[in-house]
Amino acid sequence: MKSNTNVTRGSGLLEGLLAKKRSAKANSLIKDFHRKGRILDIGCGSYPYFLMTVDFKEKYGVDPVLDMSKIKNGKIILKKLDVTEQKLPFADNNFDVITMLAVFEHIDGKKIIGVLREIRRTLKKGGVFVLTTPSPWADGLLHLMAKMSLISKEEIHEHKHNHQKSKVINILRDAGFKKGDVKSGFFEIYMNMWFVALK
Repeated sequence: MKSNTNVTRGSGLLEGLLAKKRSAKANSLIKDFHRKGRILDIGCGSYPYFLMTVDFKEKYGVDPVLDMSKIKNGKIILKKLDVTEQKLPFADNNFDVITMLAVFEHIDGKKIIGVLREIRRTLKKGGVFVLTTPSPWADGLLHLMAKMSLISKEEIHEHKHNHQKSKVINILRDAGFKKGDVKSGFFEIYMNMWFVALK
């Protein structure tokens, strides 16, 4: 990643490193057989770092703040879109994998179920949804890191909630994912949580 390429809005000394760690974790949760199909990254950022580094036959990304002038890779199909205001412009059962990395916490609680239902609608049967979000206990530390310009103030101050792992699983269930088909864990010294939901 070039040093002059911001992966998020705002700036912070650790933003690039954290994006790499998040991407590596998400990448490790995706099975090889899914990579022969399509992936959609929701909230891919102003620069779609994860999509630029993940190996997939077809790659798609949506984000309301995409900077199309930064994208030189014609193999990724990008669309400027706010998933809290618009439905996904894709057919039912279209994607093998959908990711949402460090985006869940930015979506208003009243809109999250609708967004997750759209994700489930566009996933193929047997497809997976990969989600990362900060652990609740890390909220105070993240705000401190933002004050110290280690991470983006713009991103942190836009967080709408910080749910416990069990609450996130219940939200996924309310959106149509079966509780038994959701796996979860922690990464980055328990500061972040990951979830994989099977359709």
